[in-house]
Amino acid sequence: MTPRTNAIPRATRRPAAISTKTSAAQEGLARHGIRHPGQVWWNLRAPALYEEALRRREGQLAQGGALVVRTGQHTGRSPNDKFIVKEPSSAERIWWGKVNRPFEARKFDALHQRILAYLQGKDLFIQDCFAGADPAYRRSVRVITETAWHSLFARTMFLPGGGEEFVPEFTVLHAPNFQADPERDGTNSPTFIIVNFGKKLVLIGGTSYAGEIKKSVFTIMNYLLPQEHVLSMHCAANVGPKGDAAIFFGLSGTGKTSLSADSRRTLIGDDEHGWSDRGLFNFENGCYAKMIRLSPEAEPEIYATTRRFGTVLENVAMDPVTRTLDLDDDSLTENTRGAYPIEFIPNASPTRMAGHPANVIMLTCDAFGVMPPIAKLTSEQAMYHFISGYTAKVAGTEKGITEPKVTFSACFGAPFMALHPCVYAKLLGEKIERHQVTCWLVNTGWTGGPYGVGSRIAIGYTRAMVEAALSGALRDTPTKTDPTFGFEAVMRCPGVPDELLDPRSTWKDAKAYDTKAQELATKFRENFVPFADCEPAGVAAAGPTLWKN
Repeated sequence: MTPRTNAIPRATRRPAAISTKTSAAQEGLARHGIRHPGQVWWNLRAPALYEEALRRREGQLAQGGALVVRTGQHTGRSPNDKFIVKEPSSAERIWWGKVNRPFEARKFDALHQRILAYLQGKDLFIQDCFAGADPAYRRSVRVITETAWHSLFARTMFLPGGGEEFVPEFTVLHAPNFQADPERDGTNSPTFIIVNFGKKLVLIGGTSYAGEIKKSVFTIMNYLLPQEHVLSMHCAANVGPKGDAAIFFGLSGTGKTSLSADSRRTLIGDDEHGWSDRGLFNFENGCYAKMIRLSPEAEPEIYATTRRFGTVLENVAMDPVTRTLDLDDDSLTENTRGAYPIEFIPNASPTRMAGHPANVIMLTCDAFGVMPPIAKLTSEQAMYHFISGYTAKVAGTEKGITEPKVTFSACFGAPFMALHPCVYAKLLGEKIERHQVTCWLVNTGWTGGPYGVGSRIAIGYTRAMVEAALSGALRDTPTKTDPTFGFEAVMRCPGVPDELLDPRSTWKDAKAYDTKAQELATKFRENFVPFADCEPAGVAAAGPTLWKN
């Protein structure tokens, strides 16, 4: 008979920190230059990270089990604070400019040393992860942070790694409470997100917005994979019961997360994917969805995640007494976010992989109100609109955005594209042609007039259009050539009023529509000037037409 002891049962013990005095921990930390830290926690799972986050008052527990956190001043990405180090191994490949701004290697090294000094004595949380569901193309990433909730975010968003054999190819050193000195460090502000491909290191500081971790890893994948002839994409993806996969391109706020979470189709992922010669694969293991004004009727799968243990909610309002959530409250930001494991979506793919897509859908939130709700694209038009990446940045997606702002974001994700957009567009065109993919442009923005005059297209109608496109119901439907943009606008769709499908007819003043359409066409053509030499030559010709007065 086994004698009884007073030991705490294994299941209820507080997880032990790995002491920096052990050889394994010393070796693991020393390779990152980290010395004399406080408590160090390696690869804690969600329950333990919850305990640490609550104990450290980093967040609060909501009714239903979600962890609610605040990100302070930064409730969205800080694109003006992102840099790439200009160093020999990558300098010739990077698409330098307003998006990828160079940072001096000398300044990077000095800032790195300052962060290492700052971390002395600090408790650290480490997650060993993989980016990429396909083992042939995945990359190992170690995320080191000073907060438990950011460690939970990393564990939620990326594929779990760990183990004695884990060797990180890239490291994210995350110090949200450290602020840079712009004059001394060469940054734009106290906030910084700096990628060094030569040293395979990312430095993040001065911001608690967790999306910076996610998008830094995405930038890494966008740099590496096209060099292996794999198209990296800012998109959602799902697959139907017959194996008919679909890609949803679109910036934040265009609806790609909501539209891809379809109970009739299996979700591959909501934001970042690769398209190789083997098919599609998700880069991540979680979803990072906008939570503002989520409806249990319109978006039941995502809404349900806000009531589950394991979801991290950023800047979502909560009653301090009852701990009930108010998803309609935008007092902190329009860009309220939720990070949750993809398996929280009932029909998520266990492999995060699928075959080649049958359909590509490009989502745009048209603030001009002139784009048709759905149109069919040729392969050249698909490449043109992919390079253009037209949409309206919706409120809260980035710091300072309070109402829709017209923008062109190459490849529907320019802030994360390290290479020239033509590299990604050429890969897209080749794959569309090789696999005979049908391409669609879907407007989730305004109808009946521009922003401030018209109204946003109801998500129910957009869902009906997407369903019809993916099911083949639009294969023989009547279309009309748009006189400005040249694509074939769908004129009839099950579940959608015919009058909605013709944007010009929804305006009270048809001439005002024509003027606004030409205004948008002019912006398209001006934006495309730097990409006029993209191959093949027919891509530039697939843009809109300007009428002569």
